[in-house]
Amino acid sequence: MSKIVDAIAGIASTAGNTPALESMGETVSSRELIEAVRALATQFNTLGIERLALAADNSAEWIIVDLACQLAGVPLIPLPGFFTPQQMRHAVDSSGVDVLLSDQHGLEQHCANLFDMQFSPGLTKLKGLRRIRALHLSPQLKKVLLPESAAKITYTSGSTGQAKGVCLSVQNQYATATALNAALEDIALDRHLVVLPLATLLENVAGVYSALLRGALVVLPSLTELGWAGSSGLEIQSLASSITKVQPNSAVILPQILKGLIALCESGRWAAPASLRFLAVGGARVAPELIQRGRTLGLPVYEGYGLSECGSVVSVNTPSADKIGSAGKVLSHCVVNIVESELWVSGNVYQSYLGQESSCRAIAEVATGDLGDIDEDGFLWLRGRSKNVLVNSYGRNISPEWPESELLAQPSILQCMVLGDEQAYCSALIYPAANVSSEQVEHEISICNRLLPDYAQIKCWAKLPVPLSSENGLLTANGRLRRHEILGHYRDLVASCYADDSELIVSKYTAQMDNPLKCKNMAASAKGVSDGVL
Repeated sequence: MSKIVDAIAGIASTAGNTPALESMGETVSSRELIEAVRALATQFNTLGIERLALAADNSAEWIIVDLACQLAGVPLIPLPGFFTPQQMRHAVDSSGVDVLLSDQHGLEQHCANLFDMQFSPGLTKLKGLRRIRALHLSPQLKKVLLPESAAKITYTSGSTGQAKGVCLSVQNQYATATALNAALEDIALDRHLVVLPLATLLENVAGVYSALLRGALVVLPSLTELGWAGSSGLEIQSLASSITKVQPNSAVILPQILKGLIALCESGRWAAPASLRFLAVGGARVAPELIQRGRTLGLPVYEGYGLSECGSVVSVNTPSADKIGSAGKVLSHCVVNIVESELWVSGNVYQSYLGQESSCRAIAEVATGDLGDIDEDGFLWLRGRSKNVLVNSYGRNISPEWPESELLAQPSILQCMVLGDEQAYCSALIYPAANVSSEQVEHEISICNRLLPDYAQIKCWAKLPVPLSSENGLLTANGRLRRHEILGHYRDLVASCYADDSELIVSKYTAQMDNPLKCKNMAASAKGVSDGVL
């Protein structure tokens, strides 16, 4: 059984004709949704499916498959579209998938090229689904052990090595969705727009489940319609047009998406619809100035914090409990303790990482690796990642997220990563907006430097030739920097920032705010990257 499916069935029993999903020009009512989920769950059990992988576009069918897996007791492994072939093979092999569901044309040939395994010829048609088909993979003789109640295995994009599979129960996901709804109970949120890929746990749980459990309509445009375009990232004008068309009350976005929407508003090319009441932003720290600018422009944006190991959301600001600059109040389903400045979360944690011996014993608490504290009102304030802390050659500790958030608040700086470990000063790799001059970037860096102490100021920068993205392996699904990969991929740019450090070393006792910026803006071309693409 599934608490999520049971709750949706309860809504269907009293308001069965109420629309629940809208996708591809079609609407699915609550009653139709439950009927489709039950029929598909029965078919899954009849087919003897043990573990199911799903690689498909955002759609109502994706949600039906997800919920049917819960009802049938079949663990679901969502496969993000941005995974490399190597990551895709790792996810399928490591989780012991026996059936792959996809809406991709030429699925059999695609899998023949992708996987070193046999599969049954022909695709199985699934009840109630027109686009998604099933491909039976050869069963593994020895499958990795899963926790008994594992319902979903979500793969995190770590900073090194292969992505780790996080095993979550239905209860983990239900607890997150209901706790979030409890925090938002004073706001009328009847239309939710799915912006992120559904394989992203944040959207899957905090977006879709929360919306369905409060009886809201979930609108699911295709990823192409939203503006997601493979390695090109997100075309922000397409997303803005979708928001205008759908007129949603809520959505889940990433900091970079927020910045793109703000730029559109400030340029006069778009105005946020009055329907918007709650835009949750997560994935990385957001500069308070950016939050304030968004709200001034009619974007009701509220920062939150979470991680896959805790079912996505741990804390969030809301209209009734809000402190700009914080990650919000800790939700009722979690407890956060501070141990030597690190956040430890209990109350709603994952069952195990896939393949670890801890599959057989309960995990009580998660050491997040995030630094922060909680104020007297219960608001969580993040100070950066413990493993990301830079220690400069003067022995000063710097959380790079701090200067990065100040840089990202500037209109011309779309992406950045701050460097400086074991160096005399901090530098930054920056991807600026199209047609922005080096002088403008330097001016905006100087503005940020006035807000930072001398040891955290940016003394040098280098221009990234193309945007960082999950497709090129340099961002996680939630938009976090994969720092280790970025340092390796752009080692020459990094080296260029410290080629003439004798000219740039500034005494920590005598540094002045108006010191000229030594800019090493590399002449890397950003050809092919159009204006407005994140």
